[in-house]
Amino acid sequence: MWIADQWKDYEVIDCSRGEKLERWGSYILLRPDPQVIWDISRKDGRWKRLNAHYHRSSRGGGEWEFFDLPEQWQISYRNLTFGLKPFHFKHTGLFPEQAVNWDWFSGLIRKRTGEGRPVKVLNLFAYTGGATLSAAAAGASVVHVDASKGMVGWAKENAALSGLSDKPVRWLVDDCVKFVERELRRGNRYDGIIMDPPSYGRGPKGEIWKIEEKVYPLIELCEKLLSDDPLFFLINSYTTGLQPAVLSYMLGTAIASKHGGRVEAEEIGLPVTVTGLTLPCGASGRWTGR
Repeated sequence: MWIADQWKDYEVIDCSRGEKLERWGSYILLRPDPQVIWDISRKDGRWKRLNAHYHRSSRGGGEWEFFDLPEQWQISYRNLTFGLKPFHFKHTGLFPEQAVNWDWFSGLIRKRTGEGRPVKVLNLFAYTGGATLSAAAAGASVVHVDASKGMVGWAKENAALSGLSDKPVRWLVDDCVKFVERELRRGNRYDGIIMDPPSYGRGPKGEIWKIEEKVYPLIELCEKLLSDDPLFFLINSYTTGLQPAVLSYMLGTAIASKHGGRVEAEEIGLPVTVTGLTLPCGASGRWTGR
C-alpha cells in the first residue's frame, strides 16, 4: 500500500462504526466512510469535541451539522496551500490520500526538468487542483481540465494561495473525453497524464460518465496523446470494483504494451493515529516510462 504519511496539517485521528475522525488544520471533523466496517471503542476525547459532523441519510446523501467551523479555512502540504470548505456529499475540497501520488510524480518531473528537458502534463477530472499544483510547483506546464466551472475556479484560488498563479497552467472547463478527442485532432502531446475519474458523473452538457464503461476507452485515447518520450501515467479509482490489479491490467495493455516502461498498482491509504493502522482510500495505478 502507498501511504500518504507526510501530512502536518491533516490526520485521521481514529475511525469506527462507519465514520472517520479527522483533523483538518485545527478543526475536527467527523465524516462517514464506507470502508470503516469495524466497531471499536471511541476513547479519544476528540470524538466529543467536534467542529462539524456530516450525517449520512438512510435515504441517500446527508447533511452537515456545524458546531464551530468557519465557512472557509486553509491547510498546507509541503509548499502548497489549499482552501477548504464543507460542501455537498461530505467533501471539503481535498483528498489528502492523493499526496502520496503528488510526491511520486513531482519527483519524476523535477528529475527531468533538472536535466533541462521541459515536461507537459495533462490533468483530467482535475477537481480543485491538488495534482495540478504539485506538477506546476515541480516545474511542469499543466493543462487542467474539469467539467465543473466551480471546481476550476476553486483550483485557481488554490494556485493563488500557493503562490503559483504565474505558473504555466491552462484552466479549462470541459468534458474530459471530448477534450482529449480534440487534442488528438490538434496533434498536441503530453509527457505525463493524470486521470482521477469519478465513479459516476455528468459533463457540462449533461454527458453521462460511468467509470466501468468509459475508463478503458479513455485510457486508450490518452495513450495516443503521449509524447515520443513519455514520463508517467497515473490513474486513480475510488470504485470498489476497480482493484489495483484491474488498474495494472489496463495500464499494461493500453500503455506499457506500446511504450514499455513499468506498471505498478496499489491501494492508497492514510495512517490512523490512535490505532497505528492504515485506512484504505481507494487505489492508484502508475506507469513510468523508460
